[in-house]
Amino acid sequence: MSLRSPLGRVLGLGSAREGVTHWWAQRVGAVALVPLCLWLVLSLAALGSLDHEAVVGFLRQPLNTLLALLLVLAGAHHSYLGVEVVIEDYVHAPAAKITGLVLSRLAHMLAAAAGVFALLRIAFGNHFS
Repeated sequence: MSLRSPLGRVLGLGSAREGVTHWWAQRVGAVALVPLCLWLVLSLAALGSLDHEAVVGFLRQPLNTLLALLLVLAGAHHSYLGVEVVIEDYVHAPAAKITGLVLSRLAHMLAAAAGVFALLRIAFGNHFS
């Protein structure tokens, strides 16, 4: 006999009402990162030369800019989810846990924003500043 409501069983929700959302977000992010990382590695290997001009020229192509942006954003989100789990599992003092979660979120947002800004600056050159 289960103590869960029928609706809770169908939706997969636990007592915290979060269910497996975090778990799924981490797995979907990981699956999205696989082709994006493969694209980046294979594309850079195909360039032949990894000097500044070649990489900038590669990143200025619209499709490559878009895929690089997706890689930065998916990577930052996936990283945040992983760090969040570590903090929640291993930091036991409430104040330290909240502080760690807030600082982690800010750091990941800053890293994602810096990556997006850098890619847009490369894509649009001096027209974006």
